[in-house]
Amino acid sequence: MDYIKEKLIKLLEEDIGFEDITSKILPDVDAKGYIMAKENCYVSCLEYGKFLFECQNCKVNLLKGDGDFVKKGEKILEMSGNIRNILSTERTVLNVLSRAFGITTMTKKCAEKVNARVAATRKTLLRYLDKKAVEIGGGDTHRYRLDDMILIKDNHISVIGLEECIKRAKKLSFSKKIEIEVTKKEDAIKAAEMGADIIMLDNMSPEEIKDTIQTLKSKKLRDKVLIEASGGINLDNIEKYDQVDIISLGFLTHSVTSIDISLEIV
Repeated sequence: MDYIKEKLIKLLEEDIGFEDITSKILPDVDAKGYIMAKENCYVSCLEYGKFLFECQNCKVNLLKGDGDFVKKGEKILEMSGNIRNILSTERTVLNVLSRAFGITTMTKKCAEKVNARVAATRKTLLRYLDKKAVEIGGGDTHRYRLDDMILIKDNHISVIGLEECIKRAKKLSFSKKIEIEVTKKEDAIKAAEMGADIIMLDNMSPEEIKDTIQTLKSKKLRDKVLIEASGGINLDNIEKYDQVDIISLGFLTHSVTSIDISLEIV
């Protein structure tokens, strides 16, 4: 939490600058307000919004919990404190929460359509917060950072080849899983034979994925690996990929549609 607190404080400081000059026209008095949903959504990361207001000596009452469904017009949290402090914090809180709500809501929609585990990618802006929003929506965070797991991608393979990549990866650490990204069936079979833990079938059609899985089964390799699908998958076609173990979706975090929320002073 200390790591994300530092990031949040930096966001707030960047927005305020030396001072919120506009709010200086207001009297130096206390006020109350609330944040309201302007569309149906699932909420998340509320403690981060609370923390930002508390940084400005405001008191916060959370009316909803992470993962709750909120209807348009419902209040999500209430705050009280100096009116200038509330308004100087407003935009940073709304930016953080509206993004988180958008990620959580889309993750929830995708996860409800399939049996496979829905996962995020490292295509993030607010790294930990984005991943947390995915988790609250019922998704998997996948890798937070590069040191979480060995993930061999096309650029690694282009330098020393698929087989050499796996050989070297297996010597790096006994405690880290090895995942490899492939674009054709033959490479998936080779990776499974060489002991990869996870095989990512990148930009392969549902038909190609089905054929690859059948071949792995015929060679008695399917139960030895996890199969992940990635590339070109969205809310409209995700069900076609529900034959794999994991479906990773970059758009959950790199193409976020933020939820419309507002802060109202009482």
